[in-house]
Amino acid sequence: MAELDEIGIEARALLNQAYDGVLSTHSADMPGYPFGSVMPYCLDRGGVPVIYIANIAQHTRNVQANPKVSLIVLDRSVGDVQTNGRLTLLADAQPVPEDDVDAAERYFSFFPDARRFHNTHSFAFYRLAPVRLRYIGGFGRIHWLSPERVLRPNPFRAEEERAMLEHMNADHRQAMRRYCEAGGVALEAGCEPALVGIDGEGFQLRVGSRVVRFAFPAPVSTQAEVRAALVAMARSGQ
Repeated sequence: MAELDEIGIEARALLNQAYDGVLSTHSADMPGYPFGSVMPYCLDRGGVPVIYIANIAQHTRNVQANPKVSLIVLDRSVGDVQTNGRLTLLADAQPVPEDDVDAAERYFSFFPDARRFHNTHSFAFYRLAPVRLRYIGGFGRIHWLSPERVLRPNPFRAEEERAMLEHMNADHRQAMRRYCEAGGVALEAGCEPALVGIDGEGFQLRVGSRVVRFAFPAPVSTQAEVRAALVAMARSGQ
């Protein structure tokens, strides 16, 4: 059990660290063949990946005919991609109700350019609700995991997260630059990092066109604990 818990934490860290993957759906045009393409995602309040796809896209046609999909995410941070961690989610693609404003706003926080997609085509959000996950953490470290081993709900309500994001982005740009410097994240001239997401185990900064994950030293569950962790990380240069 302890090993499985450790593996689940590693798998969740990878899911949080990545912000895109390869989505594979069942081809409606070529029955029996998988259709895969790169797909950005973010996690919703329940820790489930959310994607945003055009109504005319191949993936939309495919999931409407068969909602069973897979999403593979890779640790591309160092070395050979084949020796790094990777996680495959076998999931059901579920339309996000139009009145679920939280899921949409969290996605747009990560990918602000996506707001204008509606100007060209109609788009819709889908949740990829995992039914089983396959995590490979290196040679010989191969595990099938249930969703409850990997997914963890965000402890912060939408309004709490939004308040923390607004406060940090308005008053603590220097601290965010320190996080990037300590994490080896290069900042191009004129590029200001922006805090786009916070959960119980870390936060994401948008740096130019990238989204970069930073883990808290220990899990948090209150806004006061978030503040203490962010201050400690800025002071220590972590």
